[in-house]
Amino acid sequence: MSDQPFRILAISGSLRRGSHNTAALRAAAELAPEGVTVELYGGLRDIPPYDDDLRTGSGYPAPVQALREAVAAADALLIASPEYNYSVSGVLKNAIDWVSRPPAQAFDGKPVAVLGAATGLLGTARMQYDLRRILAGLNAFVLNKPEVMIMQSANRFDADGRLTDEATRTLLAAQVAALRDWALRLRRGAAAG
Repeated sequence: MSDQPFRILAISGSLRRGSHNTAALRAAAELAPEGVTVELYGGLRDIPPYDDDLRTGSGYPAPVQALREAVAAADALLIASPEYNYSVSGVLKNAIDWVSRPPAQAFDGKPVAVLGAATGLLGTARMQYDLRRILAGLNAFVLNKPEVMIMQSANRFDADGRLTDEATRTLLAAQVAALRDWALRLRRGAAAG
C-alpha cells in the first residue's frame, strides 16, 4: 500500500444523537487496521429534500456538493443505517438521491460496505437488502462478506455509545479490513485492465 492512508467515508443513516448506527461507525474508526482512516460524515442533517428543480436551476446546494465531493474523494464507503418501515431511512435515501445525480454520479465504481444496528432480532436485514439493491443500481461495488447485522443493539453498546460486545467488535473490524482489501483488489483490477 502507498504512504497515503486508505480513506473510508462513513455515513450514518440516523440523525439521532444516541444512534447505535453512528456509534457502530465510530467503533469502525477505532477498529480500523493500520493505514486506514475512517472519517464519519456529520452533515446529513443539512441535506435538503431532493428537488430536481433546485438541482437543474441553481445547482447543487452547498451541503450536497460537499457530500458529493466527499464520496468521490473517498477510497471506499461504509454505510450504517437503521431500518425504518422495513427499508432504508428516509434521510439516507435522500442523500443517495442527491449524490447519484449527474454529472459524475459519485457511487459509480465505488467500493461500499453496509452494516446496521437495530434493537430487534433481524439486525437491519431488510434495510440492508434494499440498500444493497439501490447501490447495485448505481454501479457501486458492494462488499458481500462479512455481513454486519447488529441485533439487539441495546445490549451491545454501553450508555456512552461504546460498542462493548467483543464478537461484534471482531466482526466489524473484519468488515473494515475486508472493505479495504476489496477496494484495493478492485483498484488493481482496473489498473491492469
